[in-house]
Amino acid sequence: MRPVPIFGIIIMDITFPIKGLHKGFQTEKQPSLTSFSMSNVRPYDALSNRLRGGQRPGLDKWGAGTQIGAAEQPVIAMCTVSSVA
Repeated sequence: MRPVPIFGIIIMDITFPIKGLHKGFQTEKQPSLTSFSMSNVRPYDALSNRLRGGQRPGLDKWGAGTQIGAAEQPVIAMCTVSSVA
């Protein structure tokens, strides 16, 4: 679909790439509803499960969810490596 200028404003119909990531062709020859570059997104919204695009949900908290270094998650050892031969 070509952009349509209305009163000096260009209106475009942009759809979410619900078919996901596709790196098989050049950008101009790409299948419809795909994207060449996507990061941390998915077609279904995480909260309402609607097909409208949404961010990828985060991972579960590790441990009790308290601060690292607290009584539940003590720091055992720390080290620094400056070079490896």
